[in-house]
Amino acid sequence: MKNFKILITAVIVGLGLLSFTTGTDHNGPQKENKSSAKGYEIGDEATDFKLKNVDGKMVSLNDFKSAKGFIVIFTCNHCPYAKKYEDRIIELDKKYKSQGYPVIAINPNDPAVQPEDSYQKMIERAKQKGFTFPYLMDEGQKIFPQYGATKTPHVFLIQKEGGKNIVKYIGAIDNNYENPNDVSEYYVQDAVNSLIKNEPIKMTKTVAIGCTVKVKK
Repeated sequence: MKNFKILITAVIVGLGLLSFTTGTDHNGPQKENKSSAKGYEIGDEATDFKLKNVDGKMVSLNDFKSAKGFIVIFTCNHCPYAKKYEDRIIELDKKYKSQGYPVIAINPNDPAVQPEDSYQKMIERAKQKGFTFPYLMDEGQKIFPQYGATKTPHVFLIQKEGGKNIVKYIGAIDNNYENPNDVSEYYVQDAVNSLIKNEPIKMTKTVAIGCTVKVKK
């Protein structure tokens, strides 16, 4: 009986330690990161939004009445990965906007954490690069957690279906951020082409490669 009581005590203590250590690190309890939200999966309905564009106007998906869908890209000014993809993002918009799939770029970063991603810097960057698409500020960082964006850039390809915005592809733009000439897998292009042809998308999800979304700790 004595040994049994000792065993029970040991189990209770062990469970207590496990409970105490879960969700903590050496610096104490971990704070929840907004970017840790689960976000969307393929087939989910994406929320609309109303965010400020670099021209000062508020923009929502509902504004694009003739669009068949959207190439929503969470990106920013400062990230080296995002910079590498800027010209390719412009090309995506030029190629697919006329076919019903415009690019909608959203900066998810907190400018207090990364000053290069301030609204004023966004205006300057859009003008410098000649962006042909809306470049929106996720002020208050309310939209990127809903989508589940964790990187810049991070793509969410959306198609309109019965008045709803349905997620069709999530992930990277292609498989080589360093050099567009070395790309062998054009994830976003292939996905949009499949939607235009009314064909199934062969690869609906890839791993987004880029900088982490900047949030206050």
